[in-house]
Amino acid sequence: MAKLLSCLEKGRVEAGVDEAGRGCLSGPVVAGAVILPEGWNHPLLNDSKQLTEKKRNVLRPIIEAEAMAWGVGFVFPERIDEINILQASFEAMHLAIRQLNVNPDHILVDGNRFRPFDQIGHTCVIKGDGKIRSIAAASVLAKTHRDEYMEKIHQEFPMFEWCSNKGYPTKKHREIIASYGATPYHRKSFALLPKEP
Repeated sequence: MAKLLSCLEKGRVEAGVDEAGRGCLSGPVVAGAVILPEGWNHPLLNDSKQLTEKKRNVLRPIIEAEAMAWGVGFVFPERIDEINILQASFEAMHLAIRQLNVNPDHILVDGNRFRPFDQIGHTCVIKGDGKIRSIAAASVLAKTHRDEYMEKIHQEFPMFEWCSNKGYPTKKHREIIASYGATPYHRKSFALLPKEP
C-alpha cells in the first residue's frame, strides 16, 4: 500500500475534497471536505474504494472527531438533471467546503477538474484519494454519508436494492428499473436502461 502524504505543503492549512456517487443512476452526489491536524494519521486510512464498508464505518467517526474541520455536501437528482453531473459534483464540493469552521489556505481536490471556490487556491490531484491523507479522509466521509442516505431511501423503495447496489448502474439495478420504472430518486438525465443491442 502506498504511503499517503500528510500534506502538499508543510505549514499550510489544506482542505482535502472528494466526491462519491458521480456515476450512480440514483441518489445524490455527495462530497466531503476535511482539514486534518498536522501529522495526523490512522493505520486504516486509505482511498475509500480500497477499504471495506466495515473499515470505512470505523474510520468515519474517528475522522469526524479528530479532524480540525469537516463538512459534507449533498446535491440531489433534480439538481443533477438541471446542471449536469460535473457541475453538480463541483456544487457538492463547494457545499462541503462552506461547512468547514476553519478557513483553508488551499484546497486539494481529487481528480483533474474543479471550479474555483471563493478566492482560495486549489490543486487538482489525480487519484488524490490514494495519495494524500486529507483527500482520503474526505473520500471516506463522502462515501459513508452517501451510503447511509441510500440505505435510508432503500426503506421507501426496497425493490431497487439500494442497500446493496447504492444506486450504481449494476445489470440488476437496470433490470429493476426496466420492470418498475424510475423513482423520484433516479437521475432522469442519465441513461437508466441498458442500450438496445
